[in-house]
Amino acid sequence: MLLPMYLMVVLTILIGIYTVVGRIKSVRTGEVKIKTYRHMDYETMPEKLVVAGRSFNNQFEVPTLFYIVAILCMMMNLVNPATTGLAWAFVASRYLHAFIHLTYNNVLHRMLSYILGVLVVFALWTCLLFSI
Repeated sequence: MLLPMYLMVVLTILIGIYTVVGRIKSVRTGEVKIKTYRHMDYETMPEKLVVAGRSFNNQFEVPTLFYIVAILCMMMNLVNPATTGLAWAFVASRYLHAFIHLTYNNVLHRMLSYILGVLVVFALWTCLLFSI
């Protein structure tokens, strides 16, 4: 469980770096004035940077439920092939979701990867509930 959690942290940091670097470049090239980021004026921000910021924020939504259930599984000695497999499936769904979001951003594909992740987290919580 620890390695899947670590890879989720890595994903969050990578998206954060991508977002910050994009914002810095946009100011340096004059594409955006720095005050745009002071108040997060999404109307004047390039779409690519709005999407990057939203992708970063996404890492603090459903993944939070994953971190909690993974920690509980470890604390309660409920790490087994089923919970470990589900943890890896969740990580894969989140990397896929981020890839889709930050590249071609097809809404249907993004939604399907998101729903997959939610269902996997729900399955992890169900495993936890019925294992105690």
